[in-house]
Amino acid sequence: MEYFVNVVLPIPLERHFTYSITPNEAEFLRPGMRVAVPFGKSKIYTALVIKVHNKPPEVYEAKEIDQILDEVPLVNLIQLKHWEWISNYYMCTMGEVMRSALPSAFLLESETLILKNNEADVDESQLQDDEFLVFEALQHQSTLKVHEVSVIVNRKNVLPVLNRLHGKEYNLPEGRGL
Repeated sequence: MEYFVNVVLPIPLERHFTYSITPNEAEFLRPGMRVAVPFGKSKIYTALVIKVHNKPPEVYEAKEIDQILDEVPLVNLIQLKHWEWISNYYMCTMGEVMRSALPSAFLLESETLILKNNEADVDESQLQDDEFLVFEALQHQSTLKVHEVSVIVNRKNVLPVLNRLHGKEYNLPEGRGL
């Protein structure tokens, strides 16, 4: 059996998007949790799960999510209903409400800037190969965008690398946590 999630992206589009998930992800995911999803040819967005279901999209083939970002819902069902009311009342999209309602630190995008934390004492011998490549790049450039990190480490999904670096406090996106 196939599983899917409908998500809201923090962009001004009128509709939700459907992504495929594994049975284990379907069991774990709940409305209000954030997931990282590919959008377009090379962009990555933080999306908010609206619904978990078994119905594939009719017009396009669903892409897989990249990563689950939360262990518990960040937004509860009452807040989601309120966001829907706000979008109807103010004639805007749920994505615009999401972008306004959530702190920007919760909205990772391909254009998010990665900065070196100059206060961290880095033991380069403890870095994994992909972490070292990002660290070295930040020695030569003051900032990197997520899609640039993807090119440097030659991986489509760089969120695990960035999360490991953030956990070690070597790099912080836009001066904040992911």
